[in-house]
Amino acid sequence: MKVVILAGGLGTRLSEETKLIPKPMVEIGGKPILWHIMKSYSYYGFNDFVILTGYKSHIIKDYFVHYYQQYSDITVDMSTNSVEIHKMETEPWKVTMLYTGQDTMTGSRIKKAQKYIGKERFMLTYGDGVSDINIIELIKNHEKSGKYLTLTAVKPEGKFGALDISADGTIHNFAEKPHGDGNWINGGFMVCEPEVFDFIEADRNDVIFERAPLENLAKAGKLNSYKHDGFWYPMDTLKGKNDLTKMWQEGKAPWAKWLSNKEPLHV
Repeated sequence: MKVVILAGGLGTRLSEETKLIPKPMVEIGGKPILWHIMKSYSYYGFNDFVILTGYKSHIIKDYFVHYYQQYSDITVDMSTNSVEIHKMETEPWKVTMLYTGQDTMTGSRIKKAQKYIGKERFMLTYGDGVSDINIIELIKNHEKSGKYLTLTAVKPEGKFGALDISADGTIHNFAEKPHGDGNWINGGFMVCEPEVFDFIEADRNDVIFERAPLENLAKAGKLNSYKHDGFWYPMDTLKGKNDLTKMWQEGKAPWAKWLSNKEPLHV
């Protein structure tokens, strides 16, 4: 099953980092967040990726084309213009990078991937969020539902500390990172049947996937949710990037299951 990753947006709310590189290439612990997302899927045995690029797509392409050189020991003999690779560190990944346009919206990007997906089930997520979601359980939930699309529903943390204040001003409770308003939101990590493509208009660049396509799937009774109460964190601001970096540096990165001593789980 292919994993489609949306990686073409401008990342305007993370402009401090994305002036020179696309948001999925912003690093967490020395590796792009895109790499972290791919490692999460690979842990469960999914290694065939279709990356939908746009803004500064050449940076993503260069990263994967030269991946083995970046993380290997090499000797460059300038007198003979040769390169010797001593220790190659790589991944069992097949990566298709599809340029979907600089300003194309999410739905139209996904539609452009149809020719690479065909009539097979596929997974879909955003290139800026990590989670400790159990992909196998997600797929089982999707299969049981019989729907065209299952999205992972999450409850994001609140952006500010929450105070429980009495009339006289006494604070009875302080929660540094409470849940938001209690509503479930779309956290990505979706499983899609090929019929999903029928809900996206062709030959357009302005279709927002989270608007008409998902709304119409819901109206048709073909949209399912998989509720995830575990870890989920988007890197949509500099604070998000710094929070994830801190977790990684402190060895408290819940999404990094591949660092555990447990055997990888496969379908």
